[in-house]
Amino acid sequence: MTLQKNLSSIAEFYKTDKKEHGYTTVYEKYFEILRNQKLKILEIGIADGKSLLTWSDYFNNSTIIGIDIHKINIIEKKLDRDNIKVHQGSQSDESFINEIISKYGNFDIIIDDGSHLRKDVIKSFHLLFPHLNNQGLYVVEDMQTSYNHFFGGNPFDLKYSNSHMNFFKHLTDRLNYQEIANPFYVKNKYDAKITNISFYHNLVFVRKGVNDKLSKEVINHSYEDMKFSEKSSRTGNSFKYYLKYKVFYKIYTLVFLLFTMIKRILLLRF
Repeated sequence: MTLQKNLSSIAEFYKTDKKEHGYTTVYEKYFEILRNQKLKILEIGIADGKSLLTWSDYFNNSTIIGIDIHKINIIEKKLDRDNIKVHQGSQSDESFINEIISKYGNFDIIIDDGSHLRKDVIKSFHLLFPHLNNQGLYVVEDMQTSYNHFFGGNPFDLKYSNSHMNFFKHLTDRLNYQEIANPFYVKNKYDAKITNISFYHNLVFVRKGVNDKLSKEVINHSYEDMKFSEKSSRTGNSFKYYLKYKVFYKIYTLVFLLFTMIKRILLLRF
């Protein structure tokens, strides 16, 4: 039986910078258990083709689809393999992405190593995440551009800017959307669809899956309704707890909401 090379060894052989950046050791934690499966893997950004060759060897039973805004000479880059498919187009071109989805269907792994521009990273996620299989992984590389204004990032307002890092930071709220005690909560399209988000040095991993476990603290995003239901059914004293939770606590929640909105307006946090 031939011993399979690990991902770092393959990456070193093809001279892809994924090893230099330290990505391959992180990838191996997620991919080792998957490497012999028959997967559909999409990588955004081909450049010199070295990473596609790396994935082709590592996932030798899988189909590796690469897209790039530039025309790629697959013969010159030695990408003319049976399990590699190359397409030219922009990662934020909805028509092009829809063509790719129409051709290949859903994906098991999506890796964004494209432009690293905020607008492209976020738009690509919106376009492609719905077409990631459950338990699939969406990975974004080179997140350091989020701290660089020349890439549409923001090095001066780390907490409140609309950078792509903050997009993924805010996405973590989708993990706990059931627990948000805001009776005016507006459902987000990623609620119940993300089971894990992991951050590494310049890397983000988002795992898709069913996340619909009900909260033990709130009903329909209302702490007051949960406590009223719990206390009144336990004691049979509905009137007392109606006044406490349905009146007093709801007034408190409304005041807290108004205070928060005024603070956001004054601090220009929208």
